[in-house]
Amino acid sequence: MKKLLILLLTLCLVAPAFAAEKKDPLAGWKPKFDPSGAKYTYILSNISHPVIEGVAVGYRIRDKVWEKTGGQIYVDFRPLAQLGGEKDVISKLKLGAVQGMLSSSVAAANVSDRLGIVNLPYVIDTFDKLDSFRNDPELWQPFAEGAISQGVLVADITGYGPYGWATTTPVMNITDAKSINFRIAQTPVNTDVYKAWGLKFTVMPWPDVPQALQTGVISGLDHTEIVCNITKKFTIAKSFTELNYAQGLFIHLVNKRWLNMLPADLKQTFLEVIAEESAATRVATRKQHDAQIAKAKEAGVQFIQLSADELSELKKQAEPVLKNWSEKIGPDYLAKVRAKLGS
Repeated sequence: MKKLLILLLTLCLVAPAFAAEKKDPLAGWKPKFDPSGAKYTYILSNISHPVIEGVAVGYRIRDKVWEKTGGQIYVDFRPLAQLGGEKDVISKLKLGAVQGMLSSSVAAANVSDRLGIVNLPYVIDTFDKLDSFRNDPELWQPFAEGAISQGVLVADITGYGPYGWATTTPVMNITDAKSINFRIAQTPVNTDVYKAWGLKFTVMPWPDVPQALQTGVISGLDHTEIVCNITKKFTIAKSFTELNYAQGLFIHLVNKRWLNMLPADLKQTFLEVIAEESAATRVATRKQHDAQIAKAKEAGVQFIQLSADELSELKKQAEPVLKNWSEKIGPDYLAKVRAKLGS
């Protein structure tokens, strides 16, 4: 009996520590340096998991900034919504309580209407158009400065692939889509688009999606192949209709007051590292997109492409949304982006 009590006591002491270690999903991303001596700390938030390339960039920026600044700036990257939901973090970012944020593109429209341009259907809808948009100063600069009035600068962008429909039953055409209740993100652009398409939708926070999908509260997701496969949504929604109507992005927002506090040389190095690592990550995202589709197909997920006529109809139905948002984004700017990108 005495030995049994000792064993039970040992288990009680060891088990919590073992469980805590096992539950840490970020153990493999801890810094290999001691950040305590940094002169400046940059808290960078994100809601997703760094297994997604567009999120892992936060750690790559952390390590490269530390190296390039000789340990003067520590990028304290906090993924997995450690600092709260995106709307809460946006408020903290504006106040300066958080200095940076890899905001999802769907949430970024809540910071500034101009940032909503990346969510508009069939405007910046392909990897190539995204690269053209980012690399053309005439298109990029107005976007980068689109939230300056809020005290926020757009430093760069990474992504998580093109949007489509993950559904529990195959969606071969628009008629099929009308039988689906789609989960969409909490953003005004998406709401307007789905109303224009005449589709049923439910605005729902991402953490509520798994249970809603399992119980049939929703029967479809407006999301990307990368996210749906990595987060196991394809285990229930086994069909994916490749709309490719927009690129899912993480928009790197920086508190302008904090940025301008840095000495000029550190500020330049900081922004250069973000640009370099973001560009490399956009290349990695293309590869991850292809790899996740291949894995999903191996697991039996059905991938569907709408006909040219069906896609044309979706674009036609969405035109009033583009016209309405052009007033918020800037009619001349939107027209220039569409003309240059052939959208």
